[in-house]
Amino acid sequence: MTIQIIIVLLLTFIIHLISTLSYSVRIVGTRTRKIAISFALFNIMVLISRTSNSFQAPLLAKWVENNINLNLNPGTYEIRLILLAATLATIFGAFLIPTFQRILSKAVMNFSIHKSMPKLILHSFTKTGIMQIRREISIPNKENLSINSKTEFPIKIFIFNILAVAILSVGVLSSLYAGFITPELRTTASSLSAIVNGFATILMFVIIDPYLSILTDEVVEGKFAESEFRRTIRYMVFARLIGTILAQLLLVPFPHFIAFVAEII
Repeated sequence: MTIQIIIVLLLTFIIHLISTLSYSVRIVGTRTRKIAISFALFNIMVLISRTSNSFQAPLLAKWVENNINLNLNPGTYEIRLILLAATLATIFGAFLIPTFQRILSKAVMNFSIHKSMPKLILHSFTKTGIMQIRREISIPNKENLSINSKTEFPIKIFIFNILAVAILSVGVLSSLYAGFITPELRTTASSLSAIVNGFATILMFVIIDPYLSILTDEVVEGKFAESEFRRTIRYMVFARLIGTILAQLLLVPFPHFIAFVAEII
């Protein structure tokens, strides 16, 4: 295993961990009634995720280039390890959500008082800040992991989230791996990842996010029970987990499809 793949595994874990924790931001917003501040604070972690994402593709591209130059096709083993890292990060993130909710809620309330992001960040590294974080650590209980609900969860949203996560997880990886199938068109193949991910992005921003936003507002307005909203978030996390697993299956057809498109355009 090359150093590029090891770094990519770590970056992938970070990206999917943050993506999983992002679901809990809406819960924090409804509890504190400070939705805008909750998302503003979480944007710091989003910045870390996007920075990790910007390093991931070049490292994978270098790995592909090195193997092609050596006339090697390493197979899908490393790519599947990367997808496994995404699955493990999602599971770890799901168990971290109760603790993360508590910590972010505390951060939101502190930020409302001090109104300074640098002060808040510096405070988290002080002895007092570290002790506060330790006090907020919570082990998930049976209720945290249960998805039983009296309210029926829209199966379409569940399926759309699975598909979106699966495609986003495997899109860039498939386009880069397509370079092994058509080495002479590897640049074209790698650029097609935007088209593949575009469908998943549409699902996220046109269907899934608006649905969660409506529920978030309804919780704040008292039209939707907070307990049911938490169960909805659990459904979304579970769908995300299934999506990362489904990505393993899509790894077989997607690179060949991308290679085919690269040849005919």
